[in-house]
Amino acid sequence: MSEPTPNLFFETVKAYQRTAALKSAIELGVFEAIAQDHTNATQLAKHCQSTERGINILCDYLTVKGFLNKSNNRYQLTPDSETFLNPKSTEYLGSAIDFLLSEPMLTAFQNLTTAVQKGGTALPQEGTLAPDHPAWTAYAKGMAPVMKWPAQLLAEYLDPKADRPLNILDIAAGHALFGLAFAQRNTQATVTALDWPNVLTVAQTHAEEHDLLEQFKTLSGNAFETEFTETYDITILANILHHFNQDTCITLLKKVHNNLNQSGRVAILEFIPNNDRISPPEDASFALVMLATTPQGNVYTFDELNTMCLASGFSRTESHALGHGEQQVVIGHK
Repeated sequence: MSEPTPNLFFETVKAYQRTAALKSAIELGVFEAIAQDHTNATQLAKHCQSTERGINILCDYLTVKGFLNKSNNRYQLTPDSETFLNPKSTEYLGSAIDFLLSEPMLTAFQNLTTAVQKGGTALPQEGTLAPDHPAWTAYAKGMAPVMKWPAQLLAEYLDPKADRPLNILDIAAGHALFGLAFAQRNTQATVTALDWPNVLTVAQTHAEEHDLLEQFKTLSGNAFETEFTETYDITILANILHHFNQDTCITLLKKVHNNLNQSGRVAILEFIPNNDRISPPEDASFALVMLATTPQGNVYTFDELNTMCLASGFSRTESHALGHGEQQVVIGHK
């Protein structure tokens, strides 16, 4: 048995420093500058409008933490940083900080003690569930790159041949990439994105960027209150149910079920922990985000999601992992 060590304590207490350093590097354009061959402190300081002292200390820290390599006083991107932190990369994720490190998210976690005592968010009103909350515009803009690949994998799984008409409803669509992924593959697919008006502006922009406006419609409002004016072949609930308690989830699932065609399906993308609720680590840990930011949200096991679907009228469910990501999709069949 190994000796006790305080390493975990100190790593955790100081984790905010690593977050701040990465945020600063993204905001200053450090990774982009290095990718453009501005590799020493003098060049970087000029390009990033900073001091050499500041750039040296920041880049040395990022090297220690594994984001950069350093040799002969020159910095280079690691393979991970080249892929995910170079804005020219098709897999760039840096924009995600606009949501993940947004003021509402940081405030929620600064008041986590109160949330634990209350059993729900310490944020005012309904936390991030307040109507037209600005966090969701930031989510739609910033998190689109993160969801691009899961969206494509979901479309491939549910519509492998992409050769028949599909009417798709994307609830709380945000960036709308989940619905648009179907339209990209299938010219006979029509997508309706439902969300708050400000968020739909972002979704509309993404549809235009992908040249899919002819296959794209919007529906403004709250998913619980807005009338679904059509019936659908597929309804997408991507990262939505975890914001609510189980009874509220069932209410939404019943509404979805009632507006599906006879052979329709609901696609529920979620963080799904095992029954022990402590594994896999990322899925299980996400429950804390819901405690901090919502009144009654949580992560749900497959058994819990299955029970909710059956209680809502679905005949059966199945679970499918989307590639090597941390999320799974549960398909409910009408």
